[in-house]
Amino acid sequence: MTATITPAAVPVFPLSIFQPVHVGIDEFGEQAHVELAERNMLIGGEPGGGKSSAINLITAHGALSGDCRLILIDGKQVELGPWRECADRFVGPSITDALETARWLQNLMNDRYDRLVAAGLRKITPATGDPVYLVIIDEYAYFSATVGKKPDREEFAALVRDLVARGRAAGVIVILATQRPSHQVIDPSLRDLFGYRWAFRCTTDSSSDVVLGHGWAGQGYSAATINPLARGVSWLLAETGVPRRIKTAYLTDAHIKYLAAYAARLRRKAAPNDL
Repeated sequence: MTATITPAAVPVFPLSIFQPVHVGIDEFGEQAHVELAERNMLIGGEPGGGKSSAINLITAHGALSGDCRLILIDGKQVELGPWRECADRFVGPSITDALETARWLQNLMNDRYDRLVAAGLRKITPATGDPVYLVIIDEYAYFSATVGKKPDREEFAALVRDLVARGRAAGVIVILATQRPSHQVIDPSLRDLFGYRWAFRCTTDSSSDVVLGHGWAGQGYSAATINPLARGVSWLLAETGVPRRIKTAYLTDAHIKYLAAYAARLRRKAAPNDL
């Protein structure tokens, strides 16, 4: 008698948010990875430096992870727009929508902490069965320093700071990216909360230090020294605790379109309780 193989009711996602995310290779030819399930990340650099590649690599990994929910906030819309069908929430250039989403995330985070306390647990893990909410904010300066009224911008900045400060154990991870790494855009009290920092080419040592942290430029780790033509070259401050010079992996527009469509199909076919 021939055995019959029954297809799984829920498509198997190829990745997990608890797996290391491949981001490129270092100057010694070694692969570079980051683990985002318990770390927030700050990404900064001037236009054309390769920041977009970093954002799309992280978004792709999250989209292809069945245990990840994407919350995408993009002032330009076009950077994260290809992934909007994979996202639980997508916010374009609207401070009103950005505020509503940030408040919703804060409430979700607080509810999760109530559940963790009731269960006698300290954090979300693969064993708890709860998905990680990956919150990717591109063009942070648009929402924190440009659009809307000052009280709205200040509230958004305060909400993001709370998510970065308290969200990690509740499975709410923030990836914040900006083209203008300055003290006016990213308050040092917020910057210093990020466990990971990723600096692409900056125009000055001080701008590089805004991303990597004060003092790194003086020790020779400055994104201002990156050749303007070396797109994708960057300094990554992650697990090692010391900035690591890497060449960022690159996804073409065709790659992004294909991966986004594939991830969206997986998510549409998945059972409602699993997404």
